[in-house]
Parts: sequence; C-alpha cells; structure tokens
Amino acid sequence: MPLKQLLILRHAKSSRDDPELEDFDRPLAARGLKTAPLMGRELARRGWLPDLALVSPALRTRDTWRLVAAELPKNVPAQFADELYEAAAGAILARVRQAKAASLMVIGHNPGLQHFVLRLAGPGTDESVFKKIEAKFPTAALARFTLDEDWADLDFRGARLTHFVRPKDLT
Repeated sequence: MPLKQLLILRHAKSSRDDPELEDFDRPLAARGLKTAPLMGRELARRGWLPDLALVSPALRTRDTWRLVAAELPKNVPAQFADELYEAAAGAILARVRQAKAASLMVIGHNPGLQHFVLRLAGPGTDESVFKKIEAKFPTAALARFTLDEDWADLDFRGARLTHFVRPKDLT
C-alpha cells in the first residue's frame, strides 16, 4: 500500500468584532486573511498537496480553505462535513476513516484538532515537534502525518507526525 499523507490545518484567525454573530458565522480577521494564503503557498512550495479537503462548515473554516486552495497549483475538491464543527478527537478520527484519497486535509477547530493531532502521533514522531504542538496549536497551524495503512484502519497512535508549521515560522 502506498504511503498516505494527512494534513491537519486549524482555521486561520477569526474575528470576534461582532458580538451579535453566532460562533458558526464568525469571519476571518485581518490576520487570518493574511495567514491562510501564506499557508497555502507553503503547502504548494513543499509539494504537500491534498487530493481531498474535509472542511468544517463554519464560515471561518470555509474561508480558510478558500484562501488556501487559491494558492495550490491544482484544483482540490472539498467536502464540508457538519461533524467536524468543533469536533472532538474521536469524531475527527471517525470522519478521517471514511476518506477515499491518498492525501487528505482536514480543516477544523481547537481544542479538538490539537487533541486529535496529539493522540494520532505514534512511533517515529519527532518529540520536539510533539512538544511544540502540546504547548500550542495556533490558528492557521499545520500538522503533517504520514501513514502506511488504509484510512479505515487508522487508530490513535497510528501515524507518524513529520512536520508542524506555524504561520510565524514562515514570516
């Protein structure tokens, strides 16, 4: 079985300027509008291109994906998955197990994404990378995993955490 890639991206910085807006409807802040394309360009530069993106349907995650996708050299289909909105680690794992792509991106929210990343990291994970994520998984940060098994067989501690890229690492 060929090596699979899993890219976990937290949505870019969102705005809390309008207290009347529901959490689901919060747009990106100015910083988010800047960092989302930056992360898209970095994905393209490194050749970490997803075949499919699973995206929480919240406005800030959809906008993050739109800005990231615009920087990629190929058109990547997206599925907006209701179960990813503010999902816990177990719900994210359940959705990933249904994937049908060699390279998958998930865009969602903390604290679920951070917990998912920490629980998914298995043997071969760089301890210094793990500790950075444990300390903080900031907005627009990206964790990259590789694995040898089929998505349906993935379990916690079942993938190698290979990279952690934060927007501040790129500026």
